[in-house]
Amino acid sequence: MAAVAVATRWWLLLVLSAAELGVARALQPPNILLLLMDDMGWGDLGVYGEPSRETPNLDRMAVEGMLFPNFYTANPLCSPSRAALLTGRLPIRSGFYTTNGHARNAYTPQEIVGGIPDSELLLPALLKGAGYASKIVGKWHLGHRPQFHPLKHGFDEWFGSPNCHFGPYDNKARPNIPVYRDQEMVGRFYEEFPINLKTGEANLTQIYLQEALEFIQRQQAAHRPFFLYWAVDATHAPVYASKPFLGTSQRGRYGDAIRELDDSVGRILRLLRDLSIAENTFVFFTSDNGAALISAPRQGGSNGPFLCGKQTTFEGGMREPAIAWWPGHIPAGQVSHQLGSIMDLFTTSLSLAGLEPPRDRAIDGLDLLPAMLQGRLTDRPIFYYRGNTLMAVTLGQYKAHFWTWTNSWEEFKQKPALCWAGLSAPLSAWLGCGGGAQLQCPWGKASLP
Repeated sequence: MAAVAVATRWWLLLVLSAAELGVARALQPPNILLLLMDDMGWGDLGVYGEPSRETPNLDRMAVEGMLFPNFYTANPLCSPSRAALLTGRLPIRSGFYTTNGHARNAYTPQEIVGGIPDSELLLPALLKGAGYASKIVGKWHLGHRPQFHPLKHGFDEWFGSPNCHFGPYDNKARPNIPVYRDQEMVGRFYEEFPINLKTGEANLTQIYLQEALEFIQRQQAAHRPFFLYWAVDATHAPVYASKPFLGTSQRGRYGDAIRELDDSVGRILRLLRDLSIAENTFVFFTSDNGAALISAPRQGGSNGPFLCGKQTTFEGGMREPAIAWWPGHIPAGQVSHQLGSIMDLFTTSLSLAGLEPPRDRAIDGLDLLPAMLQGRLTDRPIFYYRGNTLMAVTLGQYKAHFWTWTNSWEEFKQKPALCWAGLSAPLSAWLGCGGGAQLQCPWGKASLP
């Protein structure tokens, strides 16, 4: 009866709002695909100005959909940004921050025993109320222990790992990171799932792609709406690509990984068209945080014109590439200047499913459908947190910086770097970061006359 009630409510919403918002015409709510990249920078796509133009499928996705040049993560590191996406809440609300060292970020290495709290309501659990089947492919990063795994928090299926592909380890003091299919461990990185650090060769992206394609085909055959969270990590150092893509990019190994991801997105969108479900499938592409300049240039991306990168609350660490695609609904070739956040994907997905956000807690995400379908802009702030500290706020065209460094007060007194390696010594001294400290910003090494 609950499923009937949800379907009836969805149909009434369609009838009442179709003329204004142009939402789906079918009784079944739209499928939802969230494509989350790892450490991919704002400037890594051709449509954002990357000069080598090696992302034809993503560029085409933008031409067929809507580009968001002012889209932000909720935190400049992996774990808290992923928590924000799936809860619609600032990481400080869900506990994904640390207090050891003022303004430090949260993350979940193997030694961390905690994870996403049971009190948090995650997107896949809520989408069950509208009859959705859900799957995560790739990196979870919200807790390693079994009680924190995706199937304990609403997902029906999982293929991937609780962490990134760090390693290899000696399996004595520290084991290699496991890979799971649902609740069963099926191997480990560098063992059953090899990654050649010397050449960069790994078949992981192809494995993740096949998992996505098979899930889409199965749900379409069952005529069931689905939520797919494709959280691949090929662009997180150590970057990797499969053999057919290695050595094919002008941007080195990182570019090889980008090219394979671009090809994979193209194949996913092509399958949606082939199955005749493209017009009933909402797809959103973005990244968890800015490019990691600490691993640049060979294994890090580009944040375009923006200062610094991952781990900082400068624009390079927080502003992300973002593309929305929903043929027949989102007008093609549009650019929205709505200030968007990764938390908005939670609220927007619930709106697509005909569901209301939880009312027993603060939800920070905004429903982006008015911006996507009507071009209507909503004033809202973007908060830049690092750890438990509010570092900056953007509202409209203005940004207020409360902190302009990124580490603890104790480290600041020792003249820490603002970003990492890259600027010349005279310029770093001019910026107040002398004593051998170095900076890195998107333009790479600078030289002064």
